[in-house]
Amino acid sequence: STISKNSLKTSLLQLECYFTWTLLKEDVDLDHLEETVGDQIKFFQESNITNYNLLSYIYHLKNSNEEALKSLQKAEEAVQKHHPDEIPRRSLVTWGNYAWIYYHMKRYEEAQTYVSKVENSCKNLSSTARWKIHLPEIYAEQGWALLSFGENYFERAKTCFENALKKEPNNPDFNAGYATTMYRLEVIGWRPSEEVNSSLEPLKRTVELNPNDTCIMALLALKLQDLEQVDEGERYIEEAMQKTPDLPYFLRYAAKFYRRKGDLSKAVEILKKALALTPNSSFLHHQLGICYRGNVFKLKKTENPPQEQVEELIQLAIFHFKIVIDQKTKFVAAYCDLAGMYALDKRYEEAEDAFQKVLHRNNLSCIDKQRLYFNYGNFQRFHMKSELEAIKYYIEGLKIQEDSYGRKKCREAAETLLEQKIKRGLGDAAVFGTLGLIRNLNGEKQEAVECYEKAIALDPNNKEYQNALHELRLSI
Repeated sequence: STISKNSLKTSLLQLECYFTWTLLKEDVDLDHLEETVGDQIKFFQESNITNYNLLSYIYHLKNSNEEALKSLQKAEEAVQKHHPDEIPRRSLVTWGNYAWIYYHMKRYEEAQTYVSKVENSCKNLSSTARWKIHLPEIYAEQGWALLSFGENYFERAKTCFENALKKEPNNPDFNAGYATTMYRLEVIGWRPSEEVNSSLEPLKRTVELNPNDTCIMALLALKLQDLEQVDEGERYIEEAMQKTPDLPYFLRYAAKFYRRKGDLSKAVEILKKALALTPNSSFLHHQLGICYRGNVFKLKKTENPPQEQVEELIQLAIFHFKIVIDQKTKFVAAYCDLAGMYALDKRYEEAEDAFQKVLHRNNLSCIDKQRLYFNYGNFQRFHMKSELEAIKYYIEGLKIQEDSYGRKKCREAAETLLEQKIKRGLGDAAVFGTLGLIRNLNGEKQEAVECYEKAIALDPNNKEYQNALHELRLSI
């Protein structure tokens, strides 16, 4: 009997699985993600159901559906090994993935078989649901999947873990997911300031529920370090170091802790150890580059820095940053870091080139754009000695209304430059007009009015300032 393709598609869209969670391949670097998941499978046996499901979806996105099926088989084996008493419940996502992959392979009979499997299991597990069965572990699996697709997905991941925790507030895995998400949201600076430490309690709670989760212990240590409770943070790092001395995911955070503490040689030592375990980790290469750069700045502050040593460290930093951008083509911060090192080395064309590679992309997040404009503005200001170009890019960052660290830095830099000009007696109409624009973008309407009035006093016929002032007065 031929199955109607349309009714099959309707059923497929009802399934809870990677194919219905809107995980878009343009948001990640697939080769890099495949590498990462492969490493995690090696080091985290207990979360392998999720990892194999994710891997099957990655294979599908890379057009290797046969590989995807093999990965789903491994997910099934992991369910049998870790949850032999709950096979249907723990297999719903895997079976949903099977159905979709068979559908894409035009093997409609087999796709229908898996659709029916999910449907029957849902009926057995819940009297009401035909499809949508709101199981906490499915919310959690979706949360972890969203996290792995990058920062555009963090808010959705947070909601998933919150839903899972409503059903099982004491589940260590769900708590770990929630705490990790809150921590990452803070790192990328999307949280408004009053919520700035909202990850602290979830991290502490997770460590209480599972004292063996050394990755979460390390995130808690970094959070405590942010709050200037360095000694307490270091106690967690040392305790975790005893528990998992060879876990690269823990080591990377430990290294970050020591780097931020200023102990660069210890950080480098830990990073090299972690790199021996996961040689292709772009995170580790990035952190190493940052450490070498830190050493460059440290040496440059001394009297007569040893030139050869400085040069060698700059080359090391460049070497590691280049590996990162080759692997993670979406990682804007790494392009800025690489360009910054080229600039330090007076290789201005290569610096410009690294910036241009990302300046023309149209799929950057607001946060990434602001970070990029701030860094490029600095390049123009300090290396190209062009204050006008610098101000232009700082203002581009300010025009993006999303609140972030990058935007704050753009504002401070632009204001400083213009105020310096005024102090030096170079405050012409353009300077006050630009300052007016900055005040206005910053929501300081009254100050903006004063700036535009000064600009018009200096350049009475300037239509641009007159219009800006007129609009401002209407909006106050």
